[in-house]
Amino acid sequence: MHHTKRFLFLLIIVVAVIKMKAQHDTLSSKYRNLKTWSIPLTIGASSYIMLNELWYKNYPRTSLHSFNDNSEWLQVDKVGHAFTSYTLARYLNSYFEHNLNLESDSWRGAATSMLYMTSIELLDGRSAQWGFSWGDMIANTSGIFLFSAQDFLWNEQRITLKFSYTPSSFASYNEEVLGRNFQQRILKDYNAQTYWASFNIHKFLASGATFPRWLNIAIGYGATKMTSANFVVDDVNNFQREREFYFSFDADLERVRWKKKWMKRTAKILSFIKIPGPTFEIRDNGKIKFHGLFF
Repeated sequence: MHHTKRFLFLLIIVVAVIKMKAQHDTLSSKYRNLKTWSIPLTIGASSYIMLNELWYKNYPRTSLHSFNDNSEWLQVDKVGHAFTSYTLARYLNSYFEHNLNLESDSWRGAATSMLYMTSIELLDGRSAQWGFSWGDMIANTSGIFLFSAQDFLWNEQRITLKFSYTPSSFASYNEEVLGRNFQQRILKDYNAQTYWASFNIHKFLASGATFPRWLNIAIGYGATKMTSANFVVDDVNNFQREREFYFSFDADLERVRWKKKWMKRTAKILSFIKIPGPTFEIRDNGKIKFHGLFF
């Protein structure tokens, strides 16, 4: 099942649009609030309708039902759900703070992200091809909880979830499922996707510590040798799928002291992407590999 490719696609749209500044200087408070809320709601509703037309209408509809897909893709898709819900909550909350001139209050971003992600699950639940996944909902909730908990404890995000992509050779064995070109594979090929928890060490150290404020330590998760959602004996070449764990350096672009406003704004937009760095890779078979530069 390919929930994550849809969510990543929608995330790219929402992140690109939601970072636009709303012009509110000359508006009354009432109409400024109305305009601020109308932008994400309009974008969300439009993408919901678009997704329904482009994706779901090609498959038979059923009554709302659930199914268990927790064993698929070695759970890379579930980590992708957590990443997407976290990132949506983070960007949406930043948007609300800026345009409503409010102090940090994570419930707005968290609630909007949960509403949006749940609506997608309901679409799945009405499709005969898929179903409402409780595993997906748990992953969605986990990502939103990570955002809200940090906002409550520290009023900032010291642990950020990030995404990276490195082309794999396995997509060519099942292009229908994993994609035929770069645009499709960055969304479909779970072998090529890595999800990261990036820790800002400076913020966890005692006051006055000299550790660079922008330098992070990142722990990543991915998987490889997957040509279908679940392993079956007659899979292409019977690849023995493996989990991959990573330990790497990263950069918190939002903590870099940029000289230009456009540079700072660009860094904030791209902050969900893992910065390439020296990386240790550990597979679940015990094999360890060092990458001088891994993305």
